[in-house]
Amino acid sequence: MVSGTGDENVKKKLLLLDGHSLAFRAFYALPAENFTDASGQHTNAVYGFISMLVTLLDQEKPTHIAAAFDMSGPTFRSEKFAAYKAQRPETPAEFKGQIDLIRRALQTMGIVTVDYERYEADDVIATLATQGHNNDFDTYICTGDRDSLQLVADDVTVLYTLRGVSNLARFTPEAVEEKYGVTPAQYPDLAALRGDTSDNMPGVPGVGPKTAQKWINKYGSLANLIENMDDVGGKVGDALRRNIDTVIQARELTEMVRDVPITYTPGECALRPPSRRDINDFFDELQFGTNLRERVFSVIPTQGGGGEDRSRLQRTTYSRIGLKEGGVRQWLDKGAGGGLRGVAALGEATPSSPTMTALAVVQGTETAIINPKHMSDDDLSALKEYLQDQQVPVVVHDGKRLCHMMSGHGITLDNIEHDTKLASYLLRPDLTSFDLDSTVRRYLGRELYSGDVIAWEEEHRSGRQMALDVGQDASESSDDDRSLAGISWPACEKLADEAEAPIELAEELAVKLDRAGLYSIYENLEVPLVTILFAMEHAGIYADKARMIALRDSTAEKLAREADAARNLVDMPHLNLSSPKQLQEVLFTKLELPKTKKTKTGYSTAAKAIEQLAQKHPHEFLDHLLAHREYQKRVSTLDGLIKAISADGRVHTTFNQTATATGRLSSTDPNLQNIPVRTEQGRQIRAAFVPGEGYEALLTADYSQIEMRVMAHLSQDAGLIEAYRGGEDLHNYVGSQVFDVPVSDVTPELRRRVKALSYGLVYGLSEYGLSQQLDISVREAKDIMVKYFERFGGVRRYLRDVVNQARKDGYTSTMLGRRRYLPDLTSMNRQARENAERAALNAPIQGTAADIIKVAMIRVDAALRKQKLSSRVLLQVHDELDVEVADGELEQVTEIVHKEMGEAIELAVPLDVGVGCGADWNAAAH
Repeated sequence: MVSGTGDENVKKKLLLLDGHSLAFRAFYALPAENFTDASGQHTNAVYGFISMLVTLLDQEKPTHIAAAFDMSGPTFRSEKFAAYKAQRPETPAEFKGQIDLIRRALQTMGIVTVDYERYEADDVIATLATQGHNNDFDTYICTGDRDSLQLVADDVTVLYTLRGVSNLARFTPEAVEEKYGVTPAQYPDLAALRGDTSDNMPGVPGVGPKTAQKWINKYGSLANLIENMDDVGGKVGDALRRNIDTVIQARELTEMVRDVPITYTPGECALRPPSRRDINDFFDELQFGTNLRERVFSVIPTQGGGGEDRSRLQRTTYSRIGLKEGGVRQWLDKGAGGGLRGVAALGEATPSSPTMTALAVVQGTETAIINPKHMSDDDLSALKEYLQDQQVPVVVHDGKRLCHMMSGHGITLDNIEHDTKLASYLLRPDLTSFDLDSTVRRYLGRELYSGDVIAWEEEHRSGRQMALDVGQDASESSDDDRSLAGISWPACEKLADEAEAPIELAEELAVKLDRAGLYSIYENLEVPLVTILFAMEHAGIYADKARMIALRDSTAEKLAREADAARNLVDMPHLNLSSPKQLQEVLFTKLELPKTKKTKTGYSTAAKAIEQLAQKHPHEFLDHLLAHREYQKRVSTLDGLIKAISADGRVHTTFNQTATATGRLSSTDPNLQNIPVRTEQGRQIRAAFVPGEGYEALLTADYSQIEMRVMAHLSQDAGLIEAYRGGEDLHNYVGSQVFDVPVSDVTPELRRRVKALSYGLVYGLSEYGLSQQLDISVREAKDIMVKYFERFGGVRRYLRDVVNQARKDGYTSTMLGRRRYLPDLTSMNRQARENAERAALNAPIQGTAADIIKVAMIRVDAALRKQKLSSRVLLQVHDELDVEVADGELEQVTEIVHKEMGEAIELAVPLDVGVGCGADWNAAAH
């Protein structure tokens, strides 16, 4: 823990950091490609810097701290000597933007950052060290610059970085003399004579450290040496006299300025307890994990809140009890006060085989732990009535997971009013983690699991008594090993926290959602989807396992044939086509094909590189290789699907509601959204999914060109609106306008070009990108884009205006108000800024399309329920809904789906819904 300053007897300890020096060490210590935030901004230097800072704080325990940074632009040294540091290589592109983030990190952690125009960080450090000496501070300077050794004194120590900060050379006056043979005050004389390649200071040719040291020891200083330089003989003496002007200049430049008029004094650099929540927000923004922030919190005292007044958020004290068998109804009927009810559970939430080993329910200021193994029939009945009562609002975190765990006991959670995971996601959709621990840290400024304000009621505090309460034999429990019917005591404490914290979070997040205009989409879209997605996952989709295995086996045979053909072609019977090293040898040595992009391990054999090579330099081996890869991918997909078939014969995917920043759902374990409908292999796989027993068909319904229709609406482009309202084929219509030909003369190639452009614009497609996509010149691509925008000026205005507005607001919005925050729109880092601009173009369109299909899901589900039909939605594949149609319900379901999807939202152009049905998923395509 960092030392405080309250005890006047504690020696004041000032730690000064050379910001750029440490940042560059951090940058080269960690691979840049492994550290990026959501916008693509590299963050390896930031992560490494904070990690080194934590180590320093832990080791040195300063009472005061400041970090000094160089400013961009010339310094008085470069004005005097144009070659000063001119040899240094250009800053790596991946490093750009990270110094600003490091400054923000320090300021967020309550650490002063200092700089001064035309002076270097060295001079700022020298000034603070001098002031520290005059004010009775012990000063420690952490740097990788040896010029700082001139500052060393009895109360100034240089911590010279050798490797990170885990290996530091501690330079006291004695250590400087032992290492360099001169005093700290003489060190600049030594440096001027021997030169410094890092600063582009040449020194005296032929004079190394030993000669320079000998001269300074003999004459006492460089000034005395110069006065007596005619006495220095030999070639080195001649070199000294020839280069004396350079030496004098070097000595002037090496001397640090100790009176820079900076705004801070050492006394103003005391460590200030920062906001824990602000640190969490910053770490979330950069997508740093738990480990680093816990290290930060271990060395920096923090306070809970941020800039807002949080006095209204007083943490409730809960009494915790364990309910014995038969006691559930009595406790639930007691009510224990009004307000929101919190619910959490322990168990497995896999859709095909969920389990629940413990349940926590919060009423008023009481939290009850219930063990399902010790519930009577009446207990279970009471729990069902309570949790399915629409008049009892429930608050949870990750409601879909909870629904799965409860489903094993026949409980349907139908009355979720707040799901704090979804609320947290809507507020910051760009983050990667929305677990309860992170959400509590982010919005409540504290750790989730802490028992400082909550306690079990006295009669239930003993593990022995708790065991008796739930019917467990008292001999199974002891004060040293307390448990609740086999559930460890810490697990019960943790579960109680998980039920209680969302209640506190709900109040905080509801206010934030309302202020951001997000409460409507939260209340009317995201929360209602929880139980719908649960039902879809729980139902699963039936798979014809025999058909799928046969398809896998036939594909495996094709895979083997391609491998044999490739091996025979190059006469290498043991060639491993999955080995990059072996492929490099075959392609670029044996076959002498043109080399692809250089990598760390040779030349690229990645899919894109091989596809481009095959296109430009066709070869039979490449054909076999690409076919082998395609079949290999297909076999892997089929293996995964076969393994995913549960005991009920159905595949239960998991839909992720918080995985994308745009609001689109994703599918995992297995991913059923990535089975293509337009390829033969995709159609064959889809054909293996069929209706289950009691269902007559599968129905698919999708939106035609939904993103382009949203583009037409948002841009209000007259041409696009006219095309859609007139029922034109959009791409033929656009092709006729762009290439100035009748619609009937739009060839497939022209249609392909405008289609690529139309969809590409949604994703910020550039002229170069279009040229690569269509395999045409950049000039041709530019001509197409110019003509497109001449004809569709509304699109051009929209694309320009949406980025400009997002730059002003800091975020984009969908039609329903969903936000995506894009702070990098104002970044000085070009790559990060351009990534953010592309996201600003895409997010409102893709996000609105995602909102529309979610609205459609809710409407279709409600209509099916209202008419008491047994048919059910099974899958959502982006703009497609897939329904399992119960016997005798096809006509009704078709009408419902078409109507509810078509009326999901009102646009300036009609929504076009296509519906098809069939005996399997592929046959239902249309």
